[in-house]
Amino acid sequence: MDEAEFDPAAFPPPARTEPCKLYLISPQEIGGGFPERLRAAVEGGPVAAFQLRVKDVSEHELARLAEPLQRICGDNGVSFIVNDSIALAKRLGADGVHLGQQDGDIREARAALGPAGQIGVTCHDSRHLAMDAGEAGADYVAFGAFHPTTTKPSDYRPDPAILSWWSAIFEIPCVAIGGITPANARPLVEAGADFLAVCQAVWSADDPAAAVAAFREPLAP
Repeated sequence: MDEAEFDPAAFPPPARTEPCKLYLISPQEIGGGFPERLRAAVEGGPVAAFQLRVKDVSEHELARLAEPLQRICGDNGVSFIVNDSIALAKRLGADGVHLGQQDGDIREARAALGPAGQIGVTCHDSRHLAMDAGEAGADYVAFGAFHPTTTKPSDYRPDPAILSWWSAIFEIPCVAIGGITPANARPLVEAGADFLAVCQAVWSADDPAAAVAAFREPLAP
């Protein structure tokens, strides 16, 4: 189907059988007291994954900072995902890697991380990119930004119907990303998102556990 021919009405929101869960994106600063903030967050509610997304820090330093965070995730059954760097994901023995459109090849990531590695791909607002990612072996695709965001500013603004389209046709999970809060999350859940990627909604809060808990109601089936 051509991008221009997409009819949202042809893909009604799916009936949910599993609750949507949170996919936490790290803030830039992950030293100091952040490990305890992460622990509080993952113990506070339905968190499925945590993505280490830190820019302009050496791989050696990032590996050092990642160690306690990875341990906390492991203790709580939360997947530990590295943003952009296949090499760092392999070095850390991370659960997976998230790739932007310019950040590496899915097949390269699979070769490095093995069959159990979780490989996600940013697909913006493009059904074509998402289908390509699925065919190449991605374990999930991410659409967004659905709302304005300061974490990773984006000019892409997909309609939530893209989540319904994906869920109706493919079994690979989809992630909604971009400016998501408890107040605006429900339409994305109802449209078919399997995971909601959140950053500022949790880490800008004084109490990250309470911030995560605030998502319980909009995440419910």
